[in-house]
Amino acid sequence: MEDDRGRHDLRAVFNRAAEDYQCSRPVLPPGLFDDLIYLAGLRPGDRVIEIGCGTGQATVPLAERGLAVTAVELGAELAAIARRRVAGFPAVEVVTSSFEDWRPPPGTQAAAVVAVNCLHWIDPELRYAKPHGLLRPGGAMVVAGCQWARPADAGRFWFDVQEDYQAAGMEGIPPPPPEQIGSQHLPPGAARYFTEIAALRYPFQLRFSAGDYLANLGTQSGTQALGEPRRTEFLTRVRHRLDSLALSHLTATFVGYLTIGRRRD
Repeated sequence: MEDDRGRHDLRAVFNRAAEDYQCSRPVLPPGLFDDLIYLAGLRPGDRVIEIGCGTGQATVPLAERGLAVTAVELGAELAAIARRRVAGFPAVEVVTSSFEDWRPPPGTQAAAVVAVNCLHWIDPELRYAKPHGLLRPGGAMVVAGCQWARPADAGRFWFDVQEDYQAAGMEGIPPPPPEQIGSQHLPPGAARYFTEIAALRYPFQLRFSAGDYLANLGTQSGTQALGEPRRTEFLTRVRHRLDSLALSHLTATFVGYLTIGRRRD
């Protein structure tokens, strides 16, 4: 299908800017990872499979909490950075493969499968079916991520920059306030495989330098989808806007989410 081809093509673009991805992508709050461990019933040494680890934004916090992680990453450059970052954790391995094509060792029974900001890139037919097959009885499917938000005291930039989005052919609508972003739930199609046991939200803020913000913007799928030279033109417009407002730093607002499903037998 056309949508499937588009998804497969677009999900590979993050690898082109792996270093920008590493330096600018937000890391979810520590409390989210603490809740993940507690609610999923995980213990030190438990085997966790992570889908689409990127450069390790979630892999490192999971490893720091004593988990044995097998992280599967499509992009070779992204995987190389993640591998470097977890080199001090002998129970963590990073595999370069798409999740769909990855073949786990025979008899694999993980305590949890974790997907952070990536599950929408996985083929719908395998999105929940494959994790179900990889989990031990009672294992947990963990879906987490974050959404951009706009607080009540948002500065002028967050409104004016929408003109740059519109000029590039994108929607150009400011994100909603944090209080309007609710918890994320497992979709009806997942009910065959998992029973939802938790759906929590975590508002937080991050301070970016102007350069790191532009790096983040350049790694986003909507920006990547513009192609060249429209992507360069868009980022140049945003840079000029930051300069015109004399913004060397800006604070971005997000709402993190954590959704956990228990494996159905």
